[in-house]
Amino acid sequence: MGATGLAANAAEYRQRLDEQEDAQIDAWASELMRDIAIRHGVVRVLADFRTAARIDDRALERVFAAGGGPPATLGRDAQGRVMIPASALHCLVAGVRRETPDGRHRLVEYLVGNFEDLVYV
Repeated sequence: MGATGLAANAAEYRQRLDEQEDAQIDAWASELMRDIAIRHGVVRVLADFRTAARIDDRALERVFAAGGGPPATLGRDAQGRVMIPASALHCLVAGVRRETPDGRHRLVEYLVGNFEDLVYV
């Protein structure tokens, strides 16, 4: 283990993630979404997730619904950005697995992309 307890750097963290089972990746991604939402807000989580998952707002809506997110709870903020309830962020994890052939890779990208925040959570 590195100084962070996770890994010494993002590359080592990615290697460690590659050794984990899907259920562990899903759990960590869901937990990280919750933690980042608390520290930085849902807008940040959604922006980071869209980048890591390589999806746009329309695909985000599909992923959310495919993961069990109630479509009626999806909306937009005053700036027009897609918003979902913080309590439903975990639906993105199951949804990206259902909607994309490489969902695991996209979740790993989300985790690695937030490595710097993760080591301080």
